[in-house]
Amino acid sequence: MSRIIAIANQKGGVGKTTTSINLSACLAEAGKKVLTIDLDPQGNMTSGLGVDKNELENTVYELMLDECSIKESMTDTVVEGMKIIPSNVNLAGAEIELLGINEKEYILKNAVDYIRDDYDFIIIDCPPSLNMLTINAMTTADSVLVPIQCEYYALEGLSQLIHTIDLVQQRLNPNLEIDGVVFTMYDVRTNLSNQVVENVKENLDAKIYETLIPRNIRLAEAPSHGLPINMYDAKSAGTESYRLLAKEVMERKGV
Repeated sequence: MSRIIAIANQKGGVGKTTTSINLSACLAEAGKKVLTIDLDPQGNMTSGLGVDKNELENTVYELMLDECSIKESMTDTVVEGMKIIPSNVNLAGAEIELLGINEKEYILKNAVDYIRDDYDFIIIDCPPSLNMLTINAMTTADSVLVPIQCEYYALEGLSQLIHTIDLVQQRLNPNLEIDGVVFTMYDVRTNLSNQVVENVKENLDAKIYETLIPRNIRLAEAPSHGLPINMYDAKSAGTESYRLLAKEVMERKGV
C-alpha cells in the first residue's frame, strides 16, 4: 500500500525542500520504491536531485495542463531507481492557466492515481504558499508532514496551515491527516531551540517526530552539488538525522 506525503509549510526557509530531498533519498536507500514530485516553481528539489531544470521537455506543469502523460513527465534522479516529476519556472504560470478548468483541485490526484500502486512512497515538495498547487498536493496526499524551523517565529503561520489542512479535509480530501511535525535547523547549543520545541509541543495538537534535524553545513552544501546528503557525505550528522527520520516515517506507516 503506497503512502503519499505532502511536505508543506507556507513559510519559506524552514527546510521543506531539504527535507523532501533527503527523506526521499533515505527512504530509497532503505530499499523503498520512491517517486518524488516537485510542485515548487523554484525547482529546487529538481536541481537538488541532480536534474537540470532548464533542459526539460516535460515537467509537472505540462502534466497539470494535460500536455503529457504522468509517465512522460517522469525523469531519473541521481538516486538509483528513484524518479522525479520535475519542476521549473514555467509552473509559476499554472495558477492562472488552471482558473477555467473544472475540478482543478484534483488535477494532480487524477494523474497520480494511475501510478500510485507502483511505489511505496510518493513525496511531494509543496511551494512556500497556500495556493492551488499546495491544494493539489493535499488532495493527492494521504498526509502532510510539516517542517518547522527552530526559531522564535516558528508557530507563526502554522495555525493558518492547519486551518488549510482542515478545510481540505472537510471539502476535498476527507482522508487527509497531519503526518507530524519535524523540527529543522536545530542547534543543540542554544536554549532557543529547546524553547521552540517545548513551545510547539505545548501549543500543537499534532504528532511530533522525535528526530531533530540539526543545523549542519554539509546539509547546506549538498544541493549545490545536485546530491542528497546521504550521497554527498554519508557520515555527516545531517545524513544520520534523515536516516532516522526515514526510519520513523516507515515505522509510522507500517511500511
